[in-house]
Amino acid sequence: MKSQIDHLNWGILQHLQANSRESFASIGRKVGLTPPAVAERVKKMEDLGIIEGYHARVSHAMAGYQLKAIITLKAFMGKLKPFLELVTTLDEVVNCYRITGNENIIMEVVLRDQFHLEIFIDKLILYGETRTHIILSDVVADGPIKKRKG
Repeated sequence: MKSQIDHLNWGILQHLQANSRESFASIGRKVGLTPPAVAERVKKMEDLGIIEGYHARVSHAMAGYQLKAIITLKAFMGKLKPFLELVTTLDEVVNCYRITGNENIIMEVVLRDQFHLEIFIDKLILYGETRTHIILSDVVADGPIKKRKG
């Protein structure tokens, strides 16, 4: 399938990924299009599923969650499907992926403190073996999708 992302669309995407609230007029000035032309291209990229949505980035610490962690789960035999149903109900989980390798699942979670972490892990160990990695800081967060080279 041929990509619907030409050089002008890539320019628009670059600006929206940096600041999704940037006006179409401002983006248009930077990429050489009128505001209505930017709006039309953005709408088309939304319709095609290239732009999947717009989000506010919320500080976990300022929202009362002192810990952010990556937790992997290696599901016990017969427990993956029940876990996949459970994980969508867990408020602590901000991202969850089914992955290849020894583990089946990798989750990014936010927790109030180490006591909350212990309670959370106690829920998970019914479904499989876990490994927890406390996140100390973001090195790259929400990095932009860039145009492929070549």
